[in-house]
Parts: sequence; structure tokens; C-alpha cells
Amino acid sequence: MSYTETIGSRTYRFADLKTLMAKASPLRSGDQLAGVAAASEEERVAAKMALAQVPLRTFLNEALIPYESDEVTRLVIDDHSPQAFAEISHLTVGDFRNWLLSSTTDADALTRITAGLTPEMVAAVSKLMRNQDLIAAARKRPVITRFRNTIGLPGHMSVRLQPNHPTDDVKGIAASMLDGLMYGCGDAMIGINPASDNLAAITKLLLMIDDFRQRYQVPTQSCVLTHVTNTIAAIEKGAPVDLVFQSIAGTEKANAGFGISLALLQEAYEAGLSLNRGTVGNNLMYFETGQGSALSADAHFGVDQQTCEVRAYAVARKFNPFLVNTVVGFIGPEYLYDGKQITRAGLEDHFCGKLLGVPMGCDICYTNHAEADQDDMDNLLTLLGVAGINFIMGIPGADDVMLNYQSTSFHDALYVRDVLGLRRAPEFEEWLESMQITDARGALLSASSQQPLLAGANDWMGIA
Repeated sequence: MSYTETIGSRTYRFADLKTLMAKASPLRSGDQLAGVAAASEEERVAAKMALAQVPLRTFLNEALIPYESDEVTRLVIDDHSPQAFAEISHLTVGDFRNWLLSSTTDADALTRITAGLTPEMVAAVSKLMRNQDLIAAARKRPVITRFRNTIGLPGHMSVRLQPNHPTDDVKGIAASMLDGLMYGCGDAMIGINPASDNLAAITKLLLMIDDFRQRYQVPTQSCVLTHVTNTIAAIEKGAPVDLVFQSIAGTEKANAGFGISLALLQEAYEAGLSLNRGTVGNNLMYFETGQGSALSADAHFGVDQQTCEVRAYAVARKFNPFLVNTVVGFIGPEYLYDGKQITRAGLEDHFCGKLLGVPMGCDICYTNHAEADQDDMDNLLTLLGVAGINFIMGIPGADDVMLNYQSTSFHDALYVRDVLGLRRAPEFEEWLESMQITDARGALLSASSQQPLLAGANDWMGIA
């Protein structure tokens, strides 16, 4: 089905829904690279006007990537709930935007319709929204998950402590981990990106974190971000695996490039569940995504990069994840050119994920060759804090020495919690107070108060 819109004396024609969606997307370098972006701002406005008139039902009948050739499309269509969709089934995309922003639409209403939404519906409405709309609507939709603590409660924001090391040195990682804990970070998880995918090295890191966690009774969860097949092998060998990690994308072909399928993710999910390591819940999958991943794998099929990204959230929600992380600026300026594009993408990803019922966090980051700096990250950090982000990253000095990119620091987490009045996961906050790291309000205590844990941890690491 084709779509048209007239502005003044010029009529714009869009061959199909896929083309219309791409042309309606805010400007980004990835869509330009793919040759799917609007050729002018006027064409972009025309596409938005035409998209606003598209009935939501159309997305159930016009697949952007064919049902027969893509298992992600099959997942989206087969898992769609007509009952949940009924409440909004009469709306156009433009009407849906107005409904989302209405003062009468609350968290209960957004929860009721979750199973009736497809990624394409959600991506479409986001293209009609200003940044403030994305923030206001996302804030209405908390997504709460549990493993050893509770993430995503309104008024809370957690931090993934990322103590990476370029050679996987255990003492170096342990020192960064302790540093982060002393700043009150780590309630989302302690997650290491290993320099090596060697199973013995991965297991060594898992054992180290688990030993520390048990010794000090830390109510958090660990993860070593290796390929899911390595995690399954580690589970089979008895390693203490908490969260099961995998990078995912929004098409079957892109996922195949990651060496995964829905069946393999199901196997990993069941393996993680078999360990029964959660204490307050059993959400245990940790997924990472990022706009541009399908395009970089030549697996986007002409679909704009943001819509491909949102399709990845349908994959994620299938497996009841504990955390989903959009690593927003990591792929580079070829896909998100500057701070403005990175900011817009981060707000889109968070909004779309939350609307689909996914526990969204964001690695607020950029590569050193992007037209962005830490002021851009401060802006996005603050906006996402207002929007109700589930978690952000905590990296020593905001500079990852293993992955070589810029993110957010332990101090950044203190800042955003202070200015917005955000708390940590309640179980973790109780532990911090008991260890004399923070007071009852969640504020850091002096270094002298923290000495008992520091001395004990130094002894644990074998440091005199």
C-alpha cells in the first residue's frame, strides 16, 4: 500500500509503510548511510503527516519484514494479543500519540495495552513525538523486575557497576568494583566485559564476584558479558552464573550475525532458571542493543535503524529480562553522528522499550570520534533520569579502559540521584547503610566511616 501527502503544491509519495516510517524518522547518519532517510525536512514533515493518519491496525497487516522469512516478525505477530489491543484498536498513529499524552492515561492503562503493541506501532508513534513527549510518556510506565533486589520502582534509579580491565586482571577488576561500591553503585549488577572469551577466564571472574558477594552479603547480581553459548557451558560446569547476557538485534539475519536464534536464547533462559539463584525474583536475562546494529550487519532490509532497534525489544520481552541496555552511542558516528542524534536516540529507545514492557536502561555513551562530548552525556543523563530510566552505567572516571569509549561515572550517578531525588534499589540501599557506606537518606558517609569494609576488602584481595 502506498501513502501520499501534499504540502503546498508538492505531493510526496511513499511506496509502502517501510518507506513511510523511514522518511518520518528524525535525521540520523545511519539512515542516510542506508539511503532510506528523507531527502529534505519538508519530505520528513510530509512523511510524519501521512504516518499520523495510518491506523494502528495497519501494522498487523503490513509487515515491514516478511513473516515467512524472519522469525522476529513471526514472534511479533504470533505473540500479539487482540484482547490487549482492543482498547486502542480504533486509533491512528496520531491519535495514539494524543492518547499516550492524555492526563487520563496512567500506568495501569499502559500496562493493560502492552501485549497489544507491536514494535512497529511503538516506533511509529515515537517518530511523531518531541523529546518532551518521549520523556512524559515513558515516565508514566514503570517496569519493575527482581532477582536479588528490585529494579525499576518509581523514584528509583540503579547503576550497573562496570569494572572492566584490558587484561582481565582479577585484582584490577576487584579494585574498580570496590571503588564503585564505595560510591553506592552496583545495585543493577556488577557486570564485566571480559577481554577474553576463554571459558576458564570467564569462570574465574564469576567466582571472584560471587565470593565477594557472599562474603559481604551484597544484595546484587553479577554478569560476565560473554556469548550466550559460553554462559551455557559455564552453567553446565557449575559456575555461579546470575544473569545471562546476550547482544540482540531486531531481525533474524542480524541475530544470526551475533550467532544466536530465538531457540538458543530460550535454551539459555532455561539454563539460567535451572540454577534458581534469585532470592526475590527470577528475571535473569540481560540484553544489550543499539541503533545501527542491523544496518552494520547488512541485515536491516531497508527498515530504518530505530524501527529495527525497537524490534529487538520484542525479542527481549519474550524472555522476561532483568535488564535491557541500549548502548546508545557505542557503534559510532556512522549511525548517530553527534550529541543531538545520540540524545534523541536514547530518549526514543527508553520510551519504546518501556511502552513494550521492557526494563530499559541506557549506557549513555559516545566514541572518541563522534561529534559529542561529556556535556552531551550530562544532558542525556538528566533527561533519562527525569524520564524514569531503570539504570545507567557506573565506570571509573567515565572512561572504559578496555572498550575505549566514554560513558558515565560513579560521580555522575551521585549527581543525578541528588538533583532528582532518586533512590537505589531498596534492598541494596539497606545494605549500604548497614555497611556504613551511606546514611538512611542514601547520602555517602565519610571515608573514615567506610574503613571497616575497605580494610576487609583489601584483606580479601590480598592487599596489605
